[in-house]
This record gives sequence, C-alpha cells and structure tokens, in this order.
Amino acid sequence: MSLPEPTDGLGPWQLFLCRACGLIYDEGEGDPDSGLPPGTRFADIPDDWACPICGVTKSDFEPYQRRAHVAPVPAPTVPQRRPGVVIVGGGIGGWSVAEAIRAEDAGVPITLVSACDGSLYHKPELSVALGRGLTPDALRRETGAAAAARLSLRLMADTVAVGLSPERHALRTTRGTLPYTHLVLAHGARPALPDGLDPALCWRVNDLAAWSSLHAELARGPRTVAVIGAGMVGCELAEDLARAGHAVTLLGAKALPLPELLPEQAGRRLLAGLEGVGVRYRGESLVSGLSRRPDGTVALALSDGTSLAAATVIAATGLATPSRLVRGAGLAFERGIVVDPATLRTSGPDIFALGDCVSIAGRPCRFIEPIARQAAVIADAILGRAHPGYAHAAPVIRLKTRSAPIALHGTPVADRPWHVVEESEHRLAMEQRQGGDVTAWLAA
Repeated sequence: MSLPEPTDGLGPWQLFLCRACGLIYDEGEGDPDSGLPPGTRFADIPDDWACPICGVTKSDFEPYQRRAHVAPVPAPTVPQRRPGVVIVGGGIGGWSVAEAIRAEDAGVPITLVSACDGSLYHKPELSVALGRGLTPDALRRETGAAAAARLSLRLMADTVAVGLSPERHALRTTRGTLPYTHLVLAHGARPALPDGLDPALCWRVNDLAAWSSLHAELARGPRTVAVIGAGMVGCELAEDLARAGHAVTLLGAKALPLPELLPEQAGRRLLAGLEGVGVRYRGESLVSGLSRRPDGTVALALSDGTSLAAATVIAATGLATPSRLVRGAGLAFERGIVVDPATLRTSGPDIFALGDCVSIAGRPCRFIEPIARQAAVIADAILGRAHPGYAHAAPVIRLKTRSAPIALHGTPVADRPWHVVEESEHRLAMEQRQGGDVTAWLAA
C-alpha cells in the first residue's frame, strides 16, 4: 500500500513503468528489498539501482499514470441476464482490461472467463523465482476471487472457451453460452512442444499453476535438471535453477545460446556467465525423444546419437497462439490474432484482442510492457470514449540472467551485421545501423 499522503511538498506519489518487464515502481511503496524505503522519489533513486524483476536501470523506466477508479457497484449475487463485456483470459491482459474499464465505468457488466483460477501475479517473476527462494503464495499478489469482488465482476474460473459466434455475439464455454456486447480475447499463448517430446515427461512453465507444480517437485532437494531450448526463457530458467542448487544442463540448437537475438560476442559473454554459475551448456544438440528409465529419471535422446539423463526435464521451446477458437469463428489469424495496430480490433465485429495472443503487422506481440496501454485503448473503445489510439513500439528486451545481464533496445534484425562500439572485460556495447541511422543497440 502507498503511504497515505506525501509531506515533501512535491505533489502526489508518482508511478513509473519498467519498459522491459512492465513492473510499476510506486514512489509511495518504494522498493524496501533493494534499500529504497517507502516514500523514495524516483528522482532520488541512485543511478545504479536495478529493476527488482528484470535488472534494467532507472533510465529504462517511464512515467505511468494509473486511472483513478470510480467506485464499483456491488457484484450481483446471481448471474446477470443482460449482455455485457466478456473477457477471455485470466492473465495480466484480461485483468488489465477489466481494471481499465472499471476505472471509468462502475456499472457495465463484466464477465471474465479463465481456464485457471484467475490468480493475479507478475509473469516475468516466474523465471527468476526459484533462486530467490520464492513460493507460489509469495508470487500470488491477489486471488481471482478477491480481484473479482474488488472490481465487481463475474469470474468464471476453470472455464474454457470452446466456440465463438461473432454474428450472434455469443461465446460458448464449458459452463454454458455467454452473450456479449463486446468481447476481449486475452487468452495468451501456449508453450510450443516439438515433435518427439512427450508432454508427460517434460515441464512447460508459462503460468503460475505450472510453476507451482514444478516448485513442488524441486522442493524435494537438489536434482539433475535438463532445460531444452536456449532462448530467453531457457537461459533465465537455467541460471535460476542453478542458483537454487540444482545441477543444470542447458541444451541449445546452436553453438551459443540465444543465437536468433544476440551477436556472437554477446552470446559468448552469456555462455561464460551461465557456466560461471554452474550451468552446463550443450550446444548444437537437438532432442529427438524422451523416455522414462527404470530408475525414474528421464532419458533424452539427442540427434547426434548420444543421450543424457535427468531427474527433471523442462521444455522452453517457444510459444504458439491457440488458433482453433478464432479460426473457427472466421477471425483473421497470422501467427496470432490479427488486430488493427491502432484500435486492437479484430476482423470480427465488437471483438478486441491484446497481449500474447495478438499479431501486429504479422509479428506476435510477446511483451508485458505494452499491455497496460493496449488495455486502455480497448477500454475507451468499449465505453465510447475518445482515445488517440495504440502506438506500438519495440520495448526494451532484457535478459534476466544476473551472471550476464543483457539489454537490447530498438528493433534488432537477425541478418543485419552488428558493430562493436565498446568492448572490455566488463562491458560490451554494439549497435546495428541502416542508412547511417542506429536501429538497435545492445549493452552487456
């Protein structure tokens, strides 16, 4: 909770948004774990302070204004008969839209359909929580039921959307059909599992429920863990697991981790950092199959004919947006739900989408930071209020590996050469250029 009222004469407490992970710094709350007591003004934060989630410095924060909430009307004790706004997805996208609508309108009926229990948590924390000794309860900021009561909305937890009729303005779920005036799709993306990986033999960590189950398994004591996939999540999980005391092998398809994003110099620094905390990296290793061994461990068959065994296997092999619901409804889909880049409207009438499940200009939008702005645009459109529109901009990409933190700004292009600006034992700075302009830059 923020302090009741500032007394320094500088006006109300201000909020600042991390452009890398979406964390909101509240001056009233401060960051006591990092030595910033409640009431620490953003201007007074030391320049070397780092975001407690992703590690970027204060220069990558920007002012943020949360809408002042109007008092919601009491939630009805029986299901509402009149149509209203239906939101599909109990993650940060769905709840952000509900918050944005309630900030402007206390009475419009809202139903939130969630395949899980709808708990509120900050998703970027999942890949750094084990090494910090966090528990599921510590990560859960609010239960779905409490949030529903606070926002006076109907929460349909553990409910799956199975059909959509844009013409009838009706959503079919495992608990019945819901009419709507406006529909918001915020159901995110799911882990993509390559052929040959038995889902019963490997973990996929993309939500709090999956992380909680993995946490329970790892709580038995130090284990041998194989992480398949050396992208951002794979690298972060591998380091986090090693810091939590497990013996970790990270398997990547290329000689260096994160090859699709990092130039060779940065990839080598990342590899050295991971190895420095005890992660064993096996590059150019594709997993062709998994099988259970007599001793209970899992055998990983590799494409080069070798194999390794691990007590726990985690697949960090990318995300894919579920398409069955939207394709069945005839909505445009291209690597995600196609939305208008300014209004976030889909090709269906009165249907919006945001977050991990959308595609903007043919590219999935897999970032946390833009969600608050996306939610504000959708809320104003639903309520008939003027809004300048959503302007998509590439957020800071921050690799949350403390052993080798890396930040990427701008829009990196895979085939474009990188130029070294500075290289020393403790720092690497590189940039990409086009036509004399810097289009992306990297700091490691």
